[in-house]
Amino acid sequence: MNESILSERAPDPVGPYPHVKKVNNFLFLSGVGPRKKGSLKIPGVELDEDGNILSYDIEKQARSVFDNVKMILEDAGSSWDQLVDITVFLTNMKKDFDTFNKIYGDYFKDNKPARTTVEITALPTPIAIELKCIASTD
Repeated sequence: MNESILSERAPDPVGPYPHVKKVNNFLFLSGVGPRKKGSLKIPGVELDEDGNILSYDIEKQARSVFDNVKMILEDAGSSWDQLVDITVFLTNMKKDFDTFNKIYGDYFKDNKPARTTVEITALPTPIAIELKCIASTD
């Protein structure tokens, strides 16, 4: 079984890909950022006229990303507790890792998926965080 899934509640992907690829009993989520459905505004981000980041709040972005991941999982027939692996992309590890790690701990008290956190120089939109997740459906 190989199926593409688009969530009705999550923000539209920024490229030609689905929110989720379901293969057998696993969900492979495309990168999930903090935008909200139907809006180009990014929670916790202040941009200049040219779209450059003036300031951002990693806590607001992280919480918004987690909300989006939760919606996508639910719409694909899974749940937060069925996450098995997460890759976290941060654009500023030194500045944001400790805050992100604290927030992550608040969301993952019981289920503790495998996790990798990497710093990257940029993401496709002016955001500071993106998650790539794998979950089960059983």
